[in-house]
Amino acid sequence: MADNTQLKAELRTQFGKGAARKIRAVNKIPAVIYGHGTEPMHVTLPGHEVALILRKANAVLDLDIEGTSRLALVKDVQKDPVRQIIEHIDLIIVRSGEKVTIDVPVRVEGESAPGTIHMLEVSALTVEAEATHIPESVTIDIEGKGDGTQILASDVTLPAGTILAIDPDTLVLNVTTPSTGAGDDESEGGESAEGSTENAGDSAE
Repeated sequence: MADNTQLKAELRTQFGKGAARKIRAVNKIPAVIYGHGTEPMHVTLPGHEVALILRKANAVLDLDIEGTSRLALVKDVQKDPVRQIIEHIDLIIVRSGEKVTIDVPVRVEGESAPGTIHMLEVSALTVEAEATHIPESVTIDIEGKGDGTQILASDVTLPAGTILAIDPDTLVLNVTTPSTGAGDDESEGGESAEGSTENAGDSAE
């Protein structure tokens, strides 16, 4: 489960690329908070603490904004494509007990049967969960699963209080045996050629 993490957020009144660069220069991150019919709030967040929190998917932050506590779900993180520095964060206001629809990463555990491989068709499941109890991930155990095994969205075990928000028949994972057709063709071709040579010899005799 993603834990609520309390952070002090500072309201900001200066905007634009120049202002954002100054904020990042002192290891802070510009962010905007919106939702529930409120006017967007532009804030500055502590960079190091936020970077640690964002290691978890669907983080919910407990923000102290000038003495007022607000819960906010991380909706979007913009990073520099080269340096991977966090440049901006979009947050959505949520309330304790409120249901939110989010994508939760799928993790695979175990090894399928010898000679088989698994293909993850869906990397995340769309679910509905309480804003303060969002699962970090859902797990599929494929230990010993044989060729032809298919795991559907409805087969995935979800934490208590979390419900599926996509078609339950969505294929999530498939276990198959890798094709070795090319090798078989070569083998068959070799046998055929050998047989032809023998036949040719018999005719000559």
